[in-house]
Amino acid sequence: MWPDRRLIDLFKTEFPIVLAPMAGVMDAELVIAAAQGGALGSLPSAMISPEKAREQVGLIRQRVKAPVNMNFFCHTPVELTREAEARWKQRLAGYYAEHGLDPAAPIAAANRAPFDAAFCEVVEELKPEVVSFHFGLPEQALLGRVKAAGCLVISSATTVKEAVWLEQRGVDAVIAQGAEAGGHRGMFLTDKIAEQPGTFALVPQVADAVKVPVIAAGGIADGRGIAAAFALGASGVQIGSAYLRCPESKVSAGGRKALAEVGDDSTVITNVMTGRPARGVQNRLMREAGPVSPDAPPFPHAATALGPLKAAAEKQGRVDFTNLWAGQAIALGREVPAAELTRDLAKSALARMKALAG
Repeated sequence: MWPDRRLIDLFKTEFPIVLAPMAGVMDAELVIAAAQGGALGSLPSAMISPEKAREQVGLIRQRVKAPVNMNFFCHTPVELTREAEARWKQRLAGYYAEHGLDPAAPIAAANRAPFDAAFCEVVEELKPEVVSFHFGLPEQALLGRVKAAGCLVISSATTVKEAVWLEQRGVDAVIAQGAEAGGHRGMFLTDKIAEQPGTFALVPQVADAVKVPVIAAGGIADGRGIAAAFALGASGVQIGSAYLRCPESKVSAGGRKALAEVGDDSTVITNVMTGRPARGVQNRLMREAGPVSPDAPPFPHAATALGPLKAAAEKQGRVDFTNLWAGQAIALGREVPAAELTRDLAKSALARMKALAG
């Protein structure tokens, strides 16, 4: 009944829906539930150790006989200079004083590591059916090893140029990430955030430019959005924000309260949370220090000094310094189990497409 079955046939899933990998707010539990509903479950692996990844994939394999997507970052690490660190700590000094925190106390570094040989060995061992990347692709040797392990490879593109670049390097599908999407912008051939196209403009142009299936992402949270994506030439969708209020997500109590109160204007693209542009629910830090600030050190170092502030505020039920990544359609999210939500999304989309077809 789906007008384009290329993604279903490629991933061997019931529905052409990909659960977006959302580091920090989900683990195997949400992957399992989405897979039980018929989606491709994605395990965010950029902020966990190889040992944790093995444990999480093991849990998924025990619970469901479904394909698994492991997601990784592949950014180029940038050193944090003393000057940049001092400037950022000075900008945050008032918040530290307000919360009674010692700015000189040791802080664990932000753990957002790029895909490397150690994680490549994990992929070769676990053989997930799909491996997805953000911020481009890893070096050719590592990419070749991933493909040799039998894994399908997908990655995010925020422009047509990026989509063509990915196809030329052998990806099996391209995620067209519109500016509405929550989380980090996957941009890697540009740093011009003001030029990022929205999903409605990006998807058809990417679909025209590449031969591989296109997965639409950004502002899609119900059946209407899925139907629109297919009308624009997509073979499937990637959805994240709609799952944040599911009971299987790991969003904190304060985060859930914030999500229940959002509107269409609640999210912004900011760099103050990690040092790299990302869309999330606006919090106190974004309002007062950003949303974009030249004082924020490069990714992922901005997040390091925010760690103690985030922990202190969350103890009080606040998300003043929490990166609650979400897209512009976040208000369409619902508090329903992820498997049920997935089936509802697919059913609603098919009904909408049938009605439009007459």
